[in-house]
Amino acid sequence: MSDPLSRALRYRWLIFWILAIAYVLVYFHRLCPAVVAVDMMSDLQTGGALLGLLGSAYFYPYAIMQLPAGLLSDSWGPRRTITLFFSVACVGSVLLGLAPSLFWAIVGRTLVGLGVSMLFVPTMKVLAEWFRVREFATMTGILMAMGGLGSLSAAAPLAFLSTRIGWRLSFVAVGIFTLLMATLVWLFVRDRPGDLGWPSPTEPTGITPPAIGLLEGMKKVVTYPRFWPIAIWFFCDCAIFFSFGGLWGGPYLMQIYGLTKAQAGKILSMMAIGMIVGSPLVSFLSNRAFQGRKPVLILSSFITLCLTALLAFRTAGLTVPVLYLLCFALGIFSSAIVVVGFTTTKELFPVRMAGTSTGLVNLFPFAGGALFQPFLGHLLERRGRVEGAFTLAGYQHAFLALFVCGIIAFLACLFLKETLIQE
Repeated sequence: MSDPLSRALRYRWLIFWILAIAYVLVYFHRLCPAVVAVDMMSDLQTGGALLGLLGSAYFYPYAIMQLPAGLLSDSWGPRRTITLFFSVACVGSVLLGLAPSLFWAIVGRTLVGLGVSMLFVPTMKVLAEWFRVREFATMTGILMAMGGLGSLSAAAPLAFLSTRIGWRLSFVAVGIFTLLMATLVWLFVRDRPGDLGWPSPTEPTGITPPAIGLLEGMKKVVTYPRFWPIAIWFFCDCAIFFSFGGLWGGPYLMQIYGLTKAQAGKILSMMAIGMIVGSPLVSFLSNRAFQGRKPVLILSSFITLCLTALLAFRTAGLTVPVLYLLCFALGIFSSAIVVVGFTTTKELFPVRMAGTSTGLVNLFPFAGGALFQPFLGHLLERRGRVEGAFTLAGYQHAFLALFVCGIIAFLACLFLKETLIQE
């Protein structure tokens, strides 16, 4: 092993862990409103529909920016792209914390979504430059587990912090930390080993096929019938996870079960633990136990359907231990399972179209969150409030919508194409 190559193999771990810690913030911002939703409604003097709009303001720019993320990573480079947009996320988080009105809170939340939207795709490009092909899946799995830590930090730790210093100062503090990560990315992350004069650790793969243009690639993806079942599955599955885990799960636990913010945060944190445990579990089930993508997606969707049935038809009849288990299972079968979903999408198309196909399918989970967070808020408002809290009938109505999403996701899985090729 040459000395420059040895240095590259060591240095890439510094790059990876900086990006992995930054990815924690992506998931934190995605799910943080659930724990502080009741405080925000009171402080900003808003109702469920408008709070749903505030929560979903993260998802709209995130979804829209998935394709530009690939283009900027290729043309401008991941390092500059992440640094700039994480700085935008810092401004958004601070603005959200200092917002004098709902309007400015929505502006801040939108800037946060815009800023953190440029982390995942550029990081994939960095990993592809610094890690060998056979190492790539392992690194992606570790990255997703770090996202689970971000989900965890958005539950009990945020509940504790907001109890101590308030939800506003909590977001200001997170904004400052976001700026710190942007600074570390600029100082230490490099797009490829060649930027430091080092050889690439990646293995040669032979003759590279001609690249497919963005518009041509998009056309090939959206006109391929097998793409749409996985896209519909992503939309419905993530509508469930983001609506419950990202916003309305907290108010539900506090208003229906009378739990404190800290107690609700502990229960919601089980979703993050499920995601951390579930990411390697569903990969093992897909690669080894079932030796297929489709059986695991069908099984996972059936379990998610059963979980939404509990929420819809036993809304106020669950014990606290069952609520813990329900959130843990949602973390595995409605969140961690997306690892298999993205793998399926990638395997539907040639490797040279992986970025385009992944970027396009990644629009759907965030569209699900963007539409269903305010939709559930609207359903809750329609059933009115009692002493400021939403009613049991409102939550039953809202969770019935998630149950319908579970049915559609399960049916979509039945039309999936098996993509795992047995060697």
